[in-house]
Amino acid sequence: MGILSWEKNESIAVIRMTNGENRINQVFVDAMGRILDEIAADTGLSSVMIVSGDGKFWSTGLDVQWAAGLVQAGDMAGVKRFMLGINEMFKRILLFPMQVIAAINGHAFGAGAIFSCACDFRFMKADRGYFCFPEIDIGIPFLPSEIAFITRYVPCRLFQEMVLSGKRYGAADLERHGVIEKACADEADLMARAAAFAKSYKKKRGIFGEMKRRLNARIIEIMDSEDARYVDSGTLLILD
Repeated sequence: MGILSWEKNESIAVIRMTNGENRINQVFVDAMGRILDEIAADTGLSSVMIVSGDGKFWSTGLDVQWAAGLVQAGDMAGVKRFMLGINEMFKRILLFPMQVIAAINGHAFGAGAIFSCACDFRFMKADRGYFCFPEIDIGIPFLPSEIAFITRYVPCRLFQEMVLSGKRYGAADLERHGVIEKACADEADLMARAAAFAKSYKKKRGIFGEMKRRLNARIIEIMDSEDARYVDSGTLLILD
């Protein structure tokens, strides 16, 4: 079994992350790109749901061990390619001509939480799982575009607290602040509510995609200009 798979549920493409903690590395990024290509080619689909097959973890974010191997090998070009590759994955989600829903059925940490904020909507189960940005304790600063698209959904004051503290938040807190659509009782409730929401959005791809391009135009500009400067400068890890 690969690290990602997808299946069709009526008009919904359900992408299932199937690699335990679902850490994001180059293999993950490449696999997500291939799956989104397949989904885009199926004209019978109008929504995408991203779920985890683990039950404990949705995604614990960047595969730090894998990335550290690149650094230890002195392959900074590889590190830069990977960081730009993550950006391309986020850009693809931001511009995808269907609604993309993160059905967060486990912990979403770091780049996993960021990934969920690239999606259009988020649902999360309340009985298990936390959401946090621990980058301050790892030494990985946010790229400008990540701040831009996260703060569409996470209020700036809350985001500042989350970023500077690394504090974990549960689904009830996130619903109260409007970060997620609904804190669901358990996994069954999560999947039912997210699927029902997805099926309510049967929009034409042309206009849906154009709306997303206009809504996210400034974020894409930041991604293509400001992010590139940070990546090129090599200030991707700060350990002091």
